[in-house]
Amino acid sequence: MLGKYLESVRKKVPLVHNITNYVTVNDVANILLACGGSPIMSDEPEDVKDITSICGGLNINIGTLNKSSIEGMYRAGRRANEVGHVVLLDPVGAGASALRTNTAVGLMKEIKFDVIRGNISEIKTLANGSGTTKGVDADVADAVTDETLDNAVAFVKGLARETGSIIAITGAIDLVTDGSKCFVIRNGRPEMGRITGTGCQLSGMMTAFLVANPEDKLTAAAAAVCTMGLAGEIGWTRMQEGDGNSTYRNRIIDAVFNMDGKTLDQGAKYEIR
Repeated sequence: MLGKYLESVRKKVPLVHNITNYVTVNDVANILLACGGSPIMSDEPEDVKDITSICGGLNINIGTLNKSSIEGMYRAGRRANEVGHVVLLDPVGAGASALRTNTAVGLMKEIKFDVIRGNISEIKTLANGSGTTKGVDADVADAVTDETLDNAVAFVKGLARETGSIIAITGAIDLVTDGSKCFVIRNGRPEMGRITGTGCQLSGMMTAFLVANPEDKLTAAAAAVCTMGLAGEIGWTRMQEGDGNSTYRNRIIDAVFNMDGKTLDQGAKYEIR
């Protein structure tokens, strides 16, 4: 079922404008190329309106903020809304500092986001307007587990209805919802958390999936999550003695590059609630 969404990305080669953090910008570009998309990176306020106008989607990631990039996010977001392009928000570290939290909340007030993707602590921060985040990682107390799953699904559905955005929470168990249906996804490996930027990569890739599949953005978002998680599983099976997190990062990107629709259909692990 989900494989056709990946194949659509490869067929259409969507151009994605990324205002992302400088820790992971290269990996975001490479994962977009691996899945079949095409990346452009620009955060200069005088440049972003032109750049986002020629793209199909905009990925805004607040991981390394400065005054200039914040202004670029607002300008690009407004322009993307004007021309009806897909816009995604990745509120990296929201809850860790006032600047991050206020920037994310402010962007949500002024820009219509098709998707908001983050870990559970970041998403709870956006829902409450404040919160606690362990750096850019989720607080252990917030983790989505089998024991907390029912409450987490209810929370994320409610936030999706309130914001009008697809909400994607990623972690040990991933949740993707439009407020009506919720994909509960169990792909991935815990070792993926040892790599900087798997979430940032997913946000870039998810934007491409939505641009290429405008008729069903919810399932497209879920397909992107499954693609990333399955790539983590496949990449891990190819690890050799002496390999570490740097090699694992590359193996994940390679697994996305070599994945086809049939592999995704066979490997995706999800239920719909």
